Amino acid sequence: MGFPTNSEDKPLKFLIYGRTGWIGGLLGTLCRAQGIQFEYGSGRLENRSSLESDIAEIKPTHVFNAAGVTGRPNVDWCETHKVETIRANVVGTLTLADVCRQRGIIVINFATGCIFEYDSQHTLGSGIGFKEQDVPNFIGSFYSKTKAMVEDLLRNYDNVCTLRVRMPISSDLTNPRNFITKITRYEKVVDIPNSMTILDELLPISIEMAKRNLTGIWNFTNPGVVSHNEILQMYKDYIDSNFSWKNFTLEEQAKVIVAPRSNNELDADKLKKEFPELLSIKESLIKNVFEPNQKFAWMLQRCAFPSI
Repeated sequence: MGFPTNSEDKPLKFLIYGRTGWIGGLLGTLCRAQGIQFEYGSGRLENRSSLESDIAEIKPTHVFNAAGVTGRPNVDWCETHKVETIRANVVGTLTLADVCRQRGIIVINFATGCIFEYDSQHTLGSGIGFKEQDVPNFIGSFYSKTKAMVEDLLRNYDNVCTLRVRMPISSDLTNPRNFITKITRYEKVVDIPNSMTILDELLPISIEMAKRNLTGIWNFTNPGVVSHNEILQMYKDYIDSNFSWKNFTLEEQAKVIVAPRSNNELDADKLKKEFPELLSIKESLIKNVFEPNQKFAWMLQRCAFPSI
């Protein structure tokens, strides 16, 4: 923290990368609602000259990076597209951070917390989460490997605010990227408590972090953990009383995916101290996701099951 920005006494103007992505789109919606000037970047992150052109033309006070590769339909894609994943997640992110540092601009970088897994010091159910200074211990997927690699390198850039997002959830239960939407459509799910990010609550906080010129690494999740079954039970209670699901083990899951998945708890104390109003994951799920959707339950059921 304390990076000497060039944005002092200037009206806010954000440059956002990731226009076609889920988080990038939501950031634009929030900026419009708050009356914040913003533009989407047109340059490709790995193309330094195009980034320099964007910044020279737009003259932003802050840059938000919500671009990158997660893979479609999931991170297994990255296992067979390694060069493309490196280009976007490592080369592109580092280039953006470097260009912005030379110009005294803070980058709010949406990263991932899927670079850890429960271990002997952070056991499942212990309530002991990984902290911001902990070294990633999960590289089971190539996606996570690139994200851990770039996070380590970004520690050297004092103009970067790294936000570790996990299993993002929003109130839009029709969005295929939404963790809840995903697991309601799976044939079977594992049942493991995890830290997760409620975007409806946390994306406005990311804008406030830019206003405060915060930098460094942040576990960008709601405090506490919630399991797959607990979420699906909420879905059943609030959205579809007829909904049912089946579980399977990690060993059984491994047979139907290419790369292992990360399961962990992140310690959100640092974020909670900065933003005391931050709700726990279960409180936020109810307040920001399930209660608002309850009156539209019949419409959501038709979206999930069009034959109804």
